[in-house]
Amino acid sequence: MAKASARHILVSSEEECNELKSQIEAGADFVKIAESHSQCPSGKQGGALGEFGPGQMVPEFDKVVFSAEVGKVHGPVKTDFGHHLIEITSRTE
Repeated sequence: MAKASARHILVSSEEECNELKSQIEAGADFVKIAESHSQCPSGKQGGALGEFGPGQMVPEFDKVVFSAEVGKVHGPVKTDFGHHLIEITSRTE
């Protein structure tokens, strides 16, 4: 069964999400941005969500984590919780 590890940043607006993504792409540290901006409790751990399998996260999140490129920042991804930037740190098939 597939497994993945990821970290994310959760914010309320797509605009803020795009702004943070630009900062990260310009060299800002994902972990530091997560710690200071993420509205998810995981922000305190730099956005780390640990390892999980398909179906353990909301479908919009799962789709990105189990199909997009590992090691890249993806998003904004909209869910009922808000807008996410997702970095897939590892994935096994």
